[in-house]
Amino acid sequence: MTAPTRLRHFVGGDWRASESDSWIADVNPSDASDVVAQVPRGTDDDVRAAVSAAERALPGWRAMSGPARAELLYKWAAAIGERQEEIGQLVAREVGKPIGEARGEVGRCVMILRYYAGEAVREIGDVIPAQSAGALQFTLRQPLGVVALITPWNFPVAIPLWKAAPALAFGNTIVLKPAEASAASAIALAECAAAAGLPPGVVNVVLGAGDVVGPALIGAPAVQAVSFTGSARIGATVAAAAAARNIRYQTEMGGKNVAIVMPDADLQLAATLTAAGAMRYAGQKCTATSRVVVAREVEGEFLDVLRAQVAALPLGPVTDPNAAVGPVISQQSRDSIRKALESMDAECIYAGEIPASAEFSRGYFLAPTIVRGAAADSELAQRELFGPVLASFAADDLDHAIALANSTPYGLSASLFTRDLRAALRYIDRIEAGMVRVNGDTTGVDPHAPFGGMKSSSSGSREQGPAAREFYTEIKTVQINP
Repeated sequence: MTAPTRLRHFVGGDWRASESDSWIADVNPSDASDVVAQVPRGTDDDVRAAVSAAERALPGWRAMSGPARAELLYKWAAAIGERQEEIGQLVAREVGKPIGEARGEVGRCVMILRYYAGEAVREIGDVIPAQSAGALQFTLRQPLGVVALITPWNFPVAIPLWKAAPALAFGNTIVLKPAEASAASAIALAECAAAAGLPPGVVNVVLGAGDVVGPALIGAPAVQAVSFTGSARIGATVAAAAAARNIRYQTEMGGKNVAIVMPDADLQLAATLTAAGAMRYAGQKCTATSRVVVAREVEGEFLDVLRAQVAALPLGPVTDPNAAVGPVISQQSRDSIRKALESMDAECIYAGEIPASAEFSRGYFLAPTIVRGAAADSELAQRELFGPVLASFAADDLDHAIALANSTPYGLSASLFTRDLRAALRYIDRIEAGMVRVNGDTTGVDPHAPFGGMKSSSSGSREQGPAAREFYTEIKTVQINP
């Protein structure tokens, strides 16, 4: 077997060997015997080099016209598109995402870059009436400077780009710190940026352990903002460190997302979308449907249809083009989810089976599971398990359903299945979630629509769409008197 590639940092347009000689194995979750790459444990010196490169590149990139930056983002999109199948295969192998979804994620990257290329040429301020006669008063939006991006493994190319693309479009330079488990995918993005001709230092990638590289990045004096996606625990640490320096931060920290099914709902549609939202990619999305609240009068009928829909989702290795449910990311993750299920005080109403064949024994596969009747304050109801587990609850009416839906610390995504417009409007008003759907699943969002949640799901700002401008720029108010 060929030795796994030893990755290098991407700093100032060059490939930089790490200051550390310690390595982290980047393992294929679908086949743990397959080591995708060896990831260097980045050091403070590696971070300083990357931040310095971004700082040096900032004046030229900031001074470049919006149309010129847009053209380079278009070229980056084209470079990724040319390697779409290769990068899709890498994503599938590296993070255990079924190949169909992995290909779709790479396609989304192209869309993201094209969208923000357009944003780079939009207006950058407003003209405001002045009290002084004859004065001209207006605002300008200007870049923050060097921005740190800390990203998770579950969307290894889309999340880095939905942070990087707006940051760059609006004139910032970036240092990306990807999760160790998705380092090779991040390096592929950097290769495409270099091929597209982005100036050296505009895009930098530092690899390594989060507890070393993350604090070094946030603490770097030149870094003016940090955008983080990951767990609530780490997000709170990131927020505190950024606040201590009085730099801008945004944290997206997951969810315990809910689908509500009313008596008048199309039960087939609701079951199909709930099953897909809960189980595809083994439930490893921050927007995955981890709870379903069902009107008591249709609970039995709905759960029968739901079980059938979950059972119909193909479980398979990530190379199987038909697979919908692949492995979880690691042995540690699988053990944690199994422990939560073993300790639950709830009825298991569906448990899938993992085939006994060798191709499944080599990976971190976990059978899709549906439970019913967990206590509202239980781990199954409150904690983001990040696996193919769906907890079902019964509700007496819409008000009860909304109360159950709002009873967690999270508020990222929610959906309601109903044909009643008045019920839908009441739910839209009262649900505590940043992304709200009616007769749709909880997962995904258009790249031109704001993404983010309420409560412990997000720090308040939004990613993607026009909302990204609010985070990656600051307002300068100007008055010119005659």
